[in-house]
Amino acid sequence: MDFTFTPEQDEAAALAAEILTDKTGTDRLKAVEAAGDRFDRDLWADLASAGLLSLAVPEQHGGAGLGLVELCRVLVEVGRTVAPVPLAVHGAAALLLAELGTDAQQSAWLPGAASGTSVLTAAVAEERTHLPVRPTVTAASGADGWALSGSKAIVRAGTVADLLLVTATTPDGVGVFLVDATAAGVERVEQRTSDGDVVARVDLASAPADLLGTADGEAAQRLGQLLTVCSVAEQLGVTQGALALTASYAKVREQFGRPIGTFQAVSQRLADGYIDVLGQRLTLWHAAWRLAEGLPAEVEVATAKLWAADAGHRLAHTTVHVHGGVGIDLDGEAHRYFTTAKRFEFLFGGATEQALAIGKVLASEPV
Repeated sequence: MDFTFTPEQDEAAALAAEILTDKTGTDRLKAVEAAGDRFDRDLWADLASAGLLSLAVPEQHGGAGLGLVELCRVLVEVGRTVAPVPLAVHGAAALLLAELGTDAQQSAWLPGAASGTSVLTAAVAEERTHLPVRPTVTAASGADGWALSGSKAIVRAGTVADLLLVTATTPDGVGVFLVDATAAGVERVEQRTSDGDVVARVDLASAPADLLGTADGEAAQRLGQLLTVCSVAEQLGVTQGALALTASYAKVREQFGRPIGTFQAVSQRLADGYIDVLGQRLTLWHAAWRLAEGLPAEVEVATAKLWAADAGHRLAHTTVHVHGGVGIDLDGEAHRYFTTAKRFEFLFGGATEQALAIGKVLASEPV
């Protein structure tokens, strides 16, 4: 079996690495954060110009016609540079729309998603809940179509998004609905996460909506898996970046007349971090490949998220501990890796919840 990436996948990652390395850095990140909403619109435009926002969009709608693995390769680079762009949710939403959308739905939103003029996001989390909990947002069908009522929380890029993919409960089950973020009945309230990102609480009051696919729960499950894998890919980049930054610091920071990287305790923590990254990488690409091929992937996605949560926790703390006081200095780089890794640790369920999900599946299988 050949486990190597295709030339297209390698080229997408290399192009993303070139742009993101050139367009990010401590000074630029500070400037973006000072602007208020932690969304680098110039970088977003650069990614769009390079075709990196269109990877999941079919060619007939102005995209590259590629898929999830290519998107994840780019997301690793986004995480490695802790770039302030919402590509993970944008890409996952575009993928689902490309898979399940009608011609009219795709024509309305995918060209803008490919060009970067429209930002797509997913509203799935609710207060004290996360996928796959049955949503309290409800969908009602009438003469004018579907209407949604209820609230979603911690919607990434929710304040700047043009289209929301919202999970909601219908009489037939759980469905995914397309909601124009500027439509009547949609109110967005700014929230902030612990890493400084600006998200939104979305309040829906009979907001007009368009059903994506069917309301039997399959679209909602697919959306949850795509969002989770995309977040795992970004987390892999975060831990890779944190490990590289910390290893470099350990080579130049001296104590007692020698680099701290030569001390056994420090070198062992960095070695453990390297193994953690390898585990993340293996489980991510296994889950991404199965999803891309349309194969059952419930356990694989949960396993990848379990590794991302555990490894993210350990490497976040290793980064701060090895850096010492510099690790929490807001003028430095290390703190961003810590806060971002901790955020992705719990996004869509932490390690305990993933282990419970895996155990539930294993317990249901015949001996």
